Amino acid sequence: MFCNDPETGLKAIIAIHNTTLGPALGGCRMRPYKTVDDALEDVLRLSKGMTYKCAAADVDFGGGKAVIIGDPLSDKSPELFRAFGQFVESLNGRFYTGTDMGTTPEDFVHALKETNCIVGVPEEYGGNGDSSVPTAKGVIYGLEATNKMIYGTTSLEGRAYAIQGLGKVGFKVAETLLEFGADLYVTDINEAAVNNLLMKAESLNGRVRAVEGKEIYRTDADVFVPCALGGVINDETIELLRVKAIAGSANNQLLETRHGDLLKEKGILYAPDYIVNSGGLIQVADELYTPNKQRVLQKTRAIYDTLLEIYQQAEKRNVSTVIAANQFCEDRIERRKRRNSFFNHAKPAKWAIRS
Repeated sequence: MFCNDPETGLKAIIAIHNTTLGPALGGCRMRPYKTVDDALEDVLRLSKGMTYKCAAADVDFGGGKAVIIGDPLSDKSPELFRAFGQFVESLNGRFYTGTDMGTTPEDFVHALKETNCIVGVPEEYGGNGDSSVPTAKGVIYGLEATNKMIYGTTSLEGRAYAIQGLGKVGFKVAETLLEFGADLYVTDINEAAVNNLLMKAESLNGRVRAVEGKEIYRTDADVFVPCALGGVINDETIELLRVKAIAGSANNQLLETRHGDLLKEKGILYAPDYIVNSGGLIQVADELYTPNKQRVLQKTRAIYDTLLEIYQQAEKRNVSTVIAANQFCEDRIERRKRRNSFFNHAKPAKWAIRS
């Protein structure tokens, strides 16, 4: 659905990919896309990824996503997000959204005035708080499962990790790895974030080395941890990588599905991103049934078991982890499609509370 509101300058796209398991759920990102086609391609890819992410995380929601075309530093206004909220409301409960890249929970406080179909709002407004916390924890569980598969131990100590992106999630992942005594290579376009991490490293157990741009792909790290934009695993970067594995929070890390096969051929273990980064999704989905942080953390721990199962299935079938993960999700959707009739006729209890 193309959303245009000339009065506020809103230009947005909402994409619903699949509602077999329940209403579509996915964040809303804001970027100054060069063209509408670029925005459309991004939202379609992201909405499909959310379908698989919801299935893998075992939440009763389907896949959807939204993008707002604009500069998050200069084009935001309360009225713009209220206008966006009205478009979300017009879908009558088929789509639920909240913060993503370029947007904040505070932005959606304004959208919440126009629709109940908002998640990830601040705790003061009935939300679960910062979703980057469980997302970062999920990445750590993913790294532990990856180490278990490669080294036979979940220990993070003594390994080197190349982290691309020190945003809300990447910085928390870096801090945790340092606390465990890991060594880091890091890069980010935000020099302040890099410098902040370098200062923190002085009081922690690990070591940090800052590198520029594409040098992050050439490091001698054990694991590459992409926590920024998608599409970073492609023909060019695969040739540069020297790591044993890839596990991070960025969405759509593979430029194309075939790059999962190329990683397998090169002997690089790939952790499907929609499994590793599902901690935030688990939190916002849980929020719709009234917030419970302990329940969120308990379910986030399941990322370790799910990822380990994917690794083992891929090895057993001699296929890429991408194929194994997609099949895992498609099988779950097929099994559940006759079990979720509730969502075809009613809404979860949280909507009644918000209404």
